[in-house]
Amino acid sequence: MLSRSDLRKEIETRLRKYLARDKSGIRKELLSLFIRARSLTVAQIHETLAERFSVSYHSIASMVGTIAAKLGILSTRRGPDGTVGVYEVKEQYVDVIEQAIATAV
Repeated sequence: MLSRSDLRKEIETRLRKYLARDKSGIRKELLSLFIRARSLTVAQIHETLAERFSVSYHSIASMVGTIAAKLGILSTRRGPDGTVGVYEVKEQYVDVIEQAIATAV
């Protein structure tokens, strides 16, 4: 089992690799949205990103799911109506995300 600091380093490494493969800037923008808003639905993210990028709702859902599952920096909860998933950035990783965004090329 990884210690807390080892887990944090692993997440930072994965996040940097994830952002390194970002050719269009959409991943960086998506993570920046989470830093600003802290809690978003896929619909809210799609609405915002569709203004600058040509993306489908399903591609946004896939990106958010990947970030939540593989990077481990998001948590999920159901909205007030019980049907809409709300994704929230985990507070303990906000500084790691900010640093990764700032250093991403």
